[in-house]
Amino acid sequence: MAERPGPHVYSIAAHRGFADALVAGLIPRYGDKDLGLARLTLLLPSQRAVRILTEAFVRLSGGGMLLPRMVVVGDLDLDEALGPLLDPLGAEVDVPPAADPTRRWLRLAELLRDAMGKEAPKTPGLLRLAFETGRTMDRLAVEGIELGDLLTERVAGIVGDLADHWRESTRLFATVQAHWLAELAARGEVDPPERRNLLFEHAAKRWREAPPAHPIVAAGVTSASPALAKLLRAVADLPNGAVILPDLDLALSDEHWDMLGNAGAPRAEDAAPLGERDAVTHPQYHLKLLLNRMGVARGEVDPWHRAGLAAAPPQRSRAISNLFLPPAASATWVSLPAAQRRLSGVRLMETAHPGEEAQAIAILVREALEIPEQRVAVITPDRGLAGRVTAHLRRWGIEADDTAGRPLPQTTAGRLLLQLAEVAAQEAAPVALLALLEHPWVKAGEGRAAWLEQARAFDLALRGPRPAPGLPPLRAAVEKLAKRGDGEAVRAWWAQVEAVVEPLLDWGDGLSLASALDRLAASGEALCGSALWGQADGRALAAFVEDLRGAATGSSFVIAAVDLPAVLRDAMDRVSVRPPWGGHPRVAIYGLLEARMSRADLVICGGLTEGTWPASPSPEPLLPPAVLRALGVPGGEFRIGLAAHDLAGALGAPRVVLSWALRDEGKPVIPSRFVLRVEALLGELEADHRETRAVELARQIDHATRAPDYPRPAPDPTPEQRDVALAVTAIDRLRGDPYQFYAQAIMGLRKLDALDAEPTAAWKGTVVHKVLERWHKAGGRAGELLAIAGEELAEMRAHPLVRSLWWPRLARALEWIDAEIASQSADQREVIASEVKGEMDFLGVRVHGRADRIDRMGDGSLAVVDYKTGSPPTRARVAEGYSLQLGVIGLIAAAGGFPGVAGDPEWFEYWSLAKRPRSEEAGAFGYAFAPFKTDRAKGLEREEFLDKSAQYLRDAIMRFIKGNEPFAASLQPDLYGYNDYDQLMRLDEWQARAPTPDDRAKGEER
Repeated sequence: MAERPGPHVYSIAAHRGFADALVAGLIPRYGDKDLGLARLTLLLPSQRAVRILTEAFVRLSGGGMLLPRMVVVGDLDLDEALGPLLDPLGAEVDVPPAADPTRRWLRLAELLRDAMGKEAPKTPGLLRLAFETGRTMDRLAVEGIELGDLLTERVAGIVGDLADHWRESTRLFATVQAHWLAELAARGEVDPPERRNLLFEHAAKRWREAPPAHPIVAAGVTSASPALAKLLRAVADLPNGAVILPDLDLALSDEHWDMLGNAGAPRAEDAAPLGERDAVTHPQYHLKLLLNRMGVARGEVDPWHRAGLAAAPPQRSRAISNLFLPPAASATWVSLPAAQRRLSGVRLMETAHPGEEAQAIAILVREALEIPEQRVAVITPDRGLAGRVTAHLRRWGIEADDTAGRPLPQTTAGRLLLQLAEVAAQEAAPVALLALLEHPWVKAGEGRAAWLEQARAFDLALRGPRPAPGLPPLRAAVEKLAKRGDGEAVRAWWAQVEAVVEPLLDWGDGLSLASALDRLAASGEALCGSALWGQADGRALAAFVEDLRGAATGSSFVIAAVDLPAVLRDAMDRVSVRPPWGGHPRVAIYGLLEARMSRADLVICGGLTEGTWPASPSPEPLLPPAVLRALGVPGGEFRIGLAAHDLAGALGAPRVVLSWALRDEGKPVIPSRFVLRVEALLGELEADHRETRAVELARQIDHATRAPDYPRPAPDPTPEQRDVALAVTAIDRLRGDPYQFYAQAIMGLRKLDALDAEPTAAWKGTVVHKVLERWHKAGGRAGELLAIAGEELAEMRAHPLVRSLWWPRLARALEWIDAEIASQSADQREVIASEVKGEMDFLGVRVHGRADRIDRMGDGSLAVVDYKTGSPPTRARVAEGYSLQLGVIGLIAAAGGFPGVAGDPEWFEYWSLAKRPRSEEAGAFGYAFAPFKTDRAKGLEREEFLDKSAQYLRDAIMRFIKGNEPFAASLQPDLYGYNDYDQLMRLDEWQARAPTPDDRAKGEER
């Protein structure tokens, strides 16, 4: 490179394509006929940049060549990359080792807990605060801010003017950092950012004193930290050195450049490095900050002379400069000619929701791939949108990898570790346990089918309300399974499960984090074997576990089982698992960091909404913004400027689509401020830049012709299929909704309870009937009912929360039953049967059922009692024949269908355990109800009750069992309680348009 006075600093304009333009200039400048670029050292911002530059060299070399040495300097992980560069001869560098970040995280949590005392949050919140505290310490260290700078008079004055909580949080931060720095000094270590700064200072000093013989070029590095800025200045001053910046706007006028603010170079000595009115959200601000810290004026920066393969028209850079003018200067848009406002090749795509946006983006990608050698990049910070685009592209067999990766908890291996933690936290609750046992990696291979067969049977056995915590209720469920099937196989399967789960439940008051991870890893290996660690996500999980376990080994940090899932999820969310090679060679999906320096012929920027691109600024939890600004540390808004610079770089592609949706998953959203700027700049030209075709195709791609209206189902089974017995509890369903009777009695379908289900009326009824059955058969002695109820609840292994919520109501209702039966004995009324089964033949159909209770009255007649845990049926419902259970039980009793029961049933009552209506006594539960006509209420006469019940029963049998009437769905849709089969009958598809029998009758009357 020809020497010239001053620093060697260059800028590659956005429209040129950074990576290809860089390589296109490096090859002729530094290439050697024999050694190629092997003598050149490139300082790059990230490992992703190394990969992008490598691909660019391959594209532009025209054949094989030796690549330059590429070293990462833009992040904190420098030990492996920068060490050999600092001393080519291998001499030791006098720089202390770096402290382990994970060990620091755990230690900061302990220091925070000690400093906050009783005000310390719970473990998950404490660890989050410790992580954020560490990040703030790193930010200060990167900026060269020491603890003493926080204690200066100027900063103290600012803190004194703030609210109390900011003063307390600043004091807390200073206290914790002081303790941590003292521990580091005792161990002879420094934090990673401090070591990074020392390495930069060492390199800069060495290169100034003894310039390297071979060229060094820093390319694409935009971090504005003071130590790195000094290193870049040293590189720019080398005879064979150069610093090449991306997208520095050299066309921006000096006036507009000054509008960006101080940017680290205040005009007054006592002024803050970063002014209150600095335009930190401008895409050029961080580059101005970097140049100021390098001591380089913008006029000393030269434009790079080469362009890449995918370069856009030169006018694009001018339009981008106009687009991001400072707010005060944007008024000039109205006077700009159309040529300087037009963004040719840039389209705006607005969609209704994220699903439509992803589909439209996938269509644009698919169309672009029809052009040979065209490369497509989708850039979005929204990983959910990226996942949707990836899924839509599989429609056409296009595998597009999301190079930003997936958070570890969303991978198969990560989910397994979290499911193990959930089992420990929830003490083997059914949902957590079954999710673990049916994980796709558990017992994968030859024995998985048999394993899943047992797991699914266990699933069915656990349906219903959650049992009590721990293994005993699960063992009881397994024993029931063993009695119904192959007991030996069931018990052998359960032995394997218990061996894995039992260590997870033996937690005590807490375990050290290292011990907890040991147990989780051992249980995971017992279930999955070495396959747990075999894939890319498994290797990432292994590295995560080993790192966290190693850091926690010497820590006194104790964690409770209930906190384990949240703690692990927070830590794992910070680990991204990137896909291995193998995706489509011309399609890439990037996050904002991964997209830097990349290039494509078509770039689609998705998720351009406020809060996503740019992301909402996140303030530091402990240090107030005013303090950070006084110290010269950029605030959260600084990242908005970085996001704007990312978009400006993407806009340099030949063809660009800016995409956003009008709402997210739950609410309307606002288009990104960058989109609003584009629309304002374009003005009347905006209509020419709208992308509507892809949106219309996205709406049509899954559109099908309208399916014919689904009719009301009315199955018509054969006489043989209709010939079924009638349960007394099913007759109401047969008359009110014949289809549900058909599904249950003829098809044999039953609704499955959910796992961890809320206690249903049926479940409560089962408990009550068992309690009363035991009590009556034990003699029904006063004072024993509540003890029996307690035993039955314990036997059913109900969850303690369920028992505690239901028991007060149940106990009061049972006390009423106990007292009521005792008082009836004085009237010579006695219980002669309870929970007794009976049956009769009615018109050739077996009618069967269970009587809750039958009493003998003083005159020898029978009283039939039906227990209800809720409210009993109304008189009107009984009169209309839609609550026949009590009457049909009476018919069976009249026919002598109950063993040991003889007499004429003349009395019929519902005994409800619900709250007593219109009672002046607070909290009164339990009452008796006879569903007959009274002076104030209409209904059936008691004397005609059995005859009416027989009439309704005969009608149902003759129409459906012995007749040929179809089992039409929902004849009486207003009846409550019968909805188990609504989805099967596709109720929502026809109910709104299907007339009911009452509607047809009214139409005929009219």
